[in-house]
Amino acid sequence: MRVFAIADPHLSSAHPKPMTVFGDTWAGHPEAFFRGWRRTVADDDLVLVPGDISWAMSLEDALGDLRAIAALPGRKVLLRGNHDYWWPSVSKLRAALPEGMYALQNDALRFGGVVVAGTRGWVCPGAPGFSEDDERIYRRELARLDLSLQAAQRLREVGTKLVVMLHYPPTNARLEPSGFTERLAAAAPDAVVFGHLHGDYRGRVVEHVGEAPAYLVAADALEFVPRLILPDND
Repeated sequence: MRVFAIADPHLSSAHPKPMTVFGDTWAGHPEAFFRGWRRTVADDDLVLVPGDISWAMSLEDALGDLRAIAALPGRKVLLRGNHDYWWPSVSKLRAALPEGMYALQNDALRFGGVVVAGTRGWVCPGAPGFSEDDERIYRRELARLDLSLQAAQRLREVGTKLVVMLHYPPTNARLEPSGFTERLAAAAPDAVVFGHLHGDYRGRVVEHVGEAPAYLVAADALEFVPRLILPDND
């Protein structure tokens, strides 16, 4: 089992929303997203999708997008992004998800020798316009990351790999340490993945958290090809 990641598919089958309004890098979307996945991922692989999955406003409208992803090769782990307004309670979502698709929220999941943890995250202190409301949400997301990492610790065994998903990057634009980077460094994951950022962010995002490599996996940044995060794992 290999582990891939790709965030921000931004699908909209119920009420189509062309993504080209966000730039030429989205030309050919969403077909490019499906094509890149099919030519890269095998049935026995695991794919992490850290947020902004669908523009839908209700679970009913999002189901078409979820089923389209579920029909692609591999097992999928979903994380909520800031635009996933359709995301209901995790119990309701898990009951509705197609086979082979999993939702991560305040917990952790194990697939063979890989444990997956994470939370949505939020803008970090030091970001322009960081407000009291941002501080409140930031603290809440730190608490949720704590819960997830604690759950991951209970699932880990010697030799087990840990991958942590965030939707937001774990730092501000100046790449300053944050509560997220502190917790992640202490957890010592094998990799950290995040999305949310669009456009050319090469060289302007955190590339390591502690000893772990960190990857920006927004779909447009990857040219719609899922990124290999871990090679074969039992």
